Formats: sequence, C-alpha cells, structure tokens
Amino acid sequence: MTWEFKTCKVRTKGLLGGKFREEELDARLNELGQQGWELVSLFTTNRDQGATRDIVAVFKRAR
Repeated sequence: MTWEFKTCKVRTKGLLGGKFREEELDARLNELGQQGWELVSLFTTNRDQGATRDIVAVFKRAR
C-alpha cells in the first residue's frame, strides 16, 4: 500500500502568538477527516519564551 501525505498549518493569534481557537482547529481537522485524511502527528512551533506560533498537523491517506 502506498500513502500520500498532507500538512496543515493553523496560525495562532495574539501579538506573540500562543492563543488559538479550538473551534477553528476542530473544523479543519474534521474537514480533512471527511476527505479521508487520517491524523498522524500534531505539533507546535515556538516563537520565543514558549509562545506557540503555529499548530502543524500531518495527515495520511491511502492512494
């Protein structure tokens, strides 16, 4: 079986980042799930002093 992969980035809000709306992330995850994508990994990118700049999700699905 072969796989295809997709990366999705959700930006956080606020001057230094770190604030995100759970509803926005849920909507994006559910949208991709409806298209057959399976979440493989989710991680954040840090700016400074631990503030989160982006939430990055990696998905896969069979070709």
